[in-house]
This record gives sequence, structure tokens and C-alpha cells, in this order.
Amino acid sequence: MKTAVLLLAVAASLTSIPHASAAATRVGLKLVADGVVEPLSFNPLPGGGALVADQVGLIRLWQGDGKLAETPVLDLAAKLSKINHGAFDERGLLCLALHPGFKADRRVFATYTAPRRTSAPADFDCTLRVSEFTLPAGEPMRIDPASERVVFEVDKPYFNHNGGRIAFGPDGMLYISVGDGGGPKGCDIGNGHAPEGNGQNLRTPLAKILRIDVDARDEARGTAYRIPKDNPFADGKDGLPEIYAYGVRNPWAMTFDRGGSRQLYVADVGQMRWEEVDVIVKGGNYGWPLREGFDGFDREHPELAPTAPKAEKGLRGEPLIDPIAAYKNVGGFKGDPEVLGNSVTGGFVYRGKALPELAGHYIYGDWSGAQGTPQGRLFVARRPSDGKGRWTVEPLRVDGPGKLFGCVTAFGEDDDGEIYVLTNGSTTLTPGRGKIWRIIPAPVVKAD
Repeated sequence: MKTAVLLLAVAASLTSIPHASAAATRVGLKLVADGVVEPLSFNPLPGGGALVADQVGLIRLWQGDGKLAETPVLDLAAKLSKINHGAFDERGLLCLALHPGFKADRRVFATYTAPRRTSAPADFDCTLRVSEFTLPAGEPMRIDPASERVVFEVDKPYFNHNGGRIAFGPDGMLYISVGDGGGPKGCDIGNGHAPEGNGQNLRTPLAKILRIDVDARDEARGTAYRIPKDNPFADGKDGLPEIYAYGVRNPWAMTFDRGGSRQLYVADVGQMRWEEVDVIVKGGNYGWPLREGFDGFDREHPELAPTAPKAEKGLRGEPLIDPIAAYKNVGGFKGDPEVLGNSVTGGFVYRGKALPELAGHYIYGDWSGAQGTPQGRLFVARRPSDGKGRWTVEPLRVDGPGKLFGCVTAFGEDDDGEIYVLTNGSTTLTPGRGKIWRIIPAPVVKAD
């Protein structure tokens, strides 16, 4: 593998709600690993290196720039539900999270789609699973797949809208994002969807942000986890006790800010018109499918301008929470010069030192730029100076002689707060097209 600096060029217009009037911030990308299929998680290890999750079921050790171990740390391919190799698929190994006490207990948590369990409806597609593994100390780093301890499962009617992103919060609890169940038409309708939409149904874990305590079993409930006492529906009377927030569609990233007030950021993939970023609060209702982005939503005609007024309250009378930022989706704004992409990929609030001009702002991207074309894009959402209102969205212009030709699948963050971009050079699960890049300062252009 070449370890030279490779760079991409991103061309994008600015979104109008609100948009930046200044020139886009310039950055560079350095290629630090390749040879994977679709990298979806980058988790730094104490003392150096990182675990990289590949959607096809492999967890591999990244040993530093240009060094990705060939033999996997864990091979979960045999445990996955069906995956369409060589085609687009949303199933597979989706995310990793190291336990906060990893240095001592070596616990690793993974989410993946397993074959439909027998208790699920016969016409459902798969079961989203959260499992615990222990990474043995010493070399070589190998996890026995048989050591799996299943912690939590959610049955899914369709192959898509899995969510499946996980993260430990500053409170030590495990947060789990779950999509609305998917389906051929989306819109939170169809088999396995409640009449009001799973997003607004508090008796399903679909379309939710969940929060559980994985450090203890609940023998009375027969679960491998406990319900935090301060969860908004902890008593189970008005909703599932695991629910922390609801009204999300297909949350594709969930990260805690390592600085500031340690807020939880979720990027939620839209239907046809808007891609959004939310700051998640306990008990918050984020509106899906009552609305999309900042607009009302027509479930029967999602491609059209909303014919229904923007909903302000949920079905229980609770206020709906606006995104902090959103941008236009090509599906609902064909020909609009302000379109920025078609599927948001969430990232991190930047807390590193290499790019001081981005400090405290949210770095994220778009999966492919337009459906079917592997031309991902990078953005920064800048927080308002007074801390109130919508954030400003602008593209990150990546300078240099090279050009990224791939989909932005995920982001990673190292212990120094620097950000990594995970990509797939194809819109399909094609061997060898996945890469990992570090965001670096833009190269200095020398005058002639």
C-alpha cells in the first residue's frame, strides 16, 4: 500500500438553512489504511493502534499509518444475516464500542445484523444484535467468536434502516441507535410499522435512541442489562424503559463530544428532502415521521414539497425538537443548486489541534453526493457564536493533486481528537475498495 499523502477534491454548493457566505474551509486527507470492503467503525486502543470494523463481518487491527493486520481480531461473518456481496446492502457488522473500563476488563461491544430469531415474525428480515466480547491480553490479538455474550436484540422487518450505531456516554451507559425498520418505500410505513409510524410509537425499540446499563443483569426482567433509573420511561408505563429519545428515521452516527458539555450528536438520514443533524436530549422527540428536517412531511408523497403543515408537537402533546443543521437531498430537490447530497454520514465535534479553525465545530459528510455515484462529500457545521439557533453548514474543500472517488461510510476519532474519514470506493460491498483517511491541514501551495 502506498503511504504517501492522497487527497480528494470536493465540489458542493452551500445549503440555505443557513449557509456560509465565506469560502469553504480547506483541509487535506492522508491515506492511512486500505484493503477493506466497507469500514464502518474506527476505535482507538489504549497505547496505540485501533480496531476497525468492516461491514462484511471482520474486525481488524490498525497498527498505525499504512499498517492493517491481515488476520482479523474477530471474524463474525458466519454469525451475520444474509449479505449481498458485490451489491448495496445495509446489513452486516455495523459498529464497535470499547467499554469505558477497557484497560482493565478488555470488553468490546459490537452491533450486527443476525439471522431472524425464531421469536420474530416469520416475514421479518433479520435481528439487530448487540453483543459483548472480551479481547484477550497479549499477542496475537484474537477474539474467539464463541465467547460472545448477547446483550440486546431488536427484530427488523426489512434489510435497511438498521441504525446500529453504539457509543458509551460520559455516564458509563451504552447508547444504541435503531432505525425505523426500513422497507421498499420508506416513510415509516408497511410491514412491521405502527399506523402512526414507529418513530412515534413508544412500544417499539425501532426509530429510537436507547440507553442501557451493560454492567449488570436484571434478573427480575430476565435481561443481560439493567435500565438506568433516570431513563424517561424507566417504569415502563408510558413507553419501553430502554428508550432515551425517539422520532428518528435511520440514525447513521452517534457520537459524544469529548469536550464542552459532552453532548450527544446523531446524524439522521432523511427520506427524500432533508438530511439532518440532531443534538439528543433525554426524552426528546425528533419528529419522524411527523416531519422531515425543518419541514412538514407527506408520507404518501415524500418527493413533493410538504403539503402538510410542519408539526410542532408529538402525539402526546410534547414539543418536537428541531435539528441543529440540515441540508437539501437531491431526491426531493432535483436541479436545485443548493443540494448537498443524498444520505448524511455523521461525524464528531472537532477537539484536535491540527485544525484550530474547526475547533468546537461538527465535522461530518454525505455518503455519495448523489444516489448511485461514489462521490462522497465532507462538511462542517459551525455552531452559532451565541450558542443559539441553527448551525451554519459549509463544505470542506479538500485540496491536493488527488481525488477521492468513494462513498463516505463513517468517521473515527483518535485519542488526540483528530478525525478520520472511512470510505468505500464503490456503492457496493466490493472487496478492496475501502480506505481510511486522516483529516490534516491543507497542503501549502507554493507560488511559481
